[in-house]
Amino acid sequence: MSSVQSAPTPLPWYRELDREKWKSFFAAWIGYALDGFDFVLITLVLTEIADEFGLSTVESASLVSGAFITRWLGGAVLGAFGDRFGRRSAMIVSILLYSVGTLACGFAWGYTSLFTARLLVGMGMAGEYSASATYVLESWPARLRNRASGFLISGFSLGGVAAAEVYARVVPAYGWRWLFYIGLLPVVVALWVRRALPEAGDWEKRVGSAGAAPNPFRPLFADRRRAWANSVLVVLATGSLFAVFTPVGAGAVPVLSVLAAACLIAFAVQLGGRKRWLLFVALCVTVFCAFLYSWPVQALLPTYLKTELGYTPAQVSDALYWAGFGTMAGCIIAGFLGDRFGTRKAYSFTLLVGIAFVFPVFAVRGSLVGLGVLLFFMLACMQGISGLLPKFIAGHFPTETRAASLGFTYNVGALGGAVAPVLGARLALNMSLGQSLAVLTFALTLVVILLIGFNVPSRLNRLIDPTPVPDYLTTEAAEDTHASTPPRTEQSDSIPRK
Repeated sequence: MSSVQSAPTPLPWYRELDREKWKSFFAAWIGYALDGFDFVLITLVLTEIADEFGLSTVESASLVSGAFITRWLGGAVLGAFGDRFGRRSAMIVSILLYSVGTLACGFAWGYTSLFTARLLVGMGMAGEYSASATYVLESWPARLRNRASGFLISGFSLGGVAAAEVYARVVPAYGWRWLFYIGLLPVVVALWVRRALPEAGDWEKRVGSAGAAPNPFRPLFADRRRAWANSVLVVLATGSLFAVFTPVGAGAVPVLSVLAAACLIAFAVQLGGRKRWLLFVALCVTVFCAFLYSWPVQALLPTYLKTELGYTPAQVSDALYWAGFGTMAGCIIAGFLGDRFGTRKAYSFTLLVGIAFVFPVFAVRGSLVGLGVLLFFMLACMQGISGLLPKFIAGHFPTETRAASLGFTYNVGALGGAVAPVLGARLALNMSLGQSLAVLTFALTLVVILLIGFNVPSRLNRLIDPTPVPDYLTTEAAEDTHASTPPRTEQSDSIPRK
């Protein structure tokens, strides 16, 4: 008589992650929370800085933009560092970089010195994004990688909430500079990360243990002539962006913007190669639009609350609590939605829900609680779902070049975050700041819904290469699982008999 073996009961998803994976995730998450803390500080004290240095609204908004100008370079360089030497090392370097930049902000003596320190913060932040995202995605099981992406990005939101709390307690009593002196804290975390962290699983299997040494920038330095040309492009791109977002480029912004865009597109074409250059460019555009809809609110919400609604620092802090926890809750929920319904479908439908809250948020005047609740739901849908953006982008690239490709495409697109606060401030010259933020957020969200919902980057790439772009985060994991499964023998395939 034969006995039938019952199928094993599936483990709860959190039991699929052993202690080592949770420890790795927590280390990356802490780094990302500190990243969010350091980056959000500037948005909280724009009015105080403007008063001390005598800056206009557009000039103070450009301080937010400053961190985005060098992000493309930091994301690419530190991403390539992570592809070659490991995700762990890139995380440590990135944390140290933005910590030093944040500390330098506290010692700034004027607009130019503060703007320069923000450039350093941007480079470190870019490297942290690509290193932490690839590290966690490559460490978790394939079917949980939307959760890995969403959970990780929630750390940035909590960092913003912590920054708001510190702002309310520190700035009124001690001034805005003390807010930046806390930037030394991430150095301690960086040292702990180096001691405690194992390497990302996918990178270790495909690169580390194989003794490979990927060089994602090899196409840029194939010969001496190309190396010189691309070195000039780096200088032109960075110099043009610096001039665009500072008074240096006054009167020549359109020309400088075109020059910077041309340089960055030239890099995208070279890095993507003959079969993937259009994919690189389209992903940059997608991220650019995502920042244009999200960063006007993230950058200028404190200014809106203080100037148009007349909120005190304590009330601003309360409103930002609602906003920050809404974004954090949205990131976590987005991870479950992405694993359940697919990344693109979850992304587009959640954004559709979110735009229903945009105009009501900026219509509330007399109720802090009402504004807080609306902010919670709007940001849970619209900012929280961006927790899936690392998963969406990283899936387009193989392990050997993933960090550099993610770092480049995401952080070139992140220039939308540099444009967003300045654009919002300029629109506010002809309408109220609240109206300009509502219009930008609503219109650009619709564009992102179309780009991601209809998978426009991959569809466009078929114009030059009919081969579909796979989701490497899924296909490579399947290949590794198949390769590590021993061949089944007759004995193992047979049903035990009594």
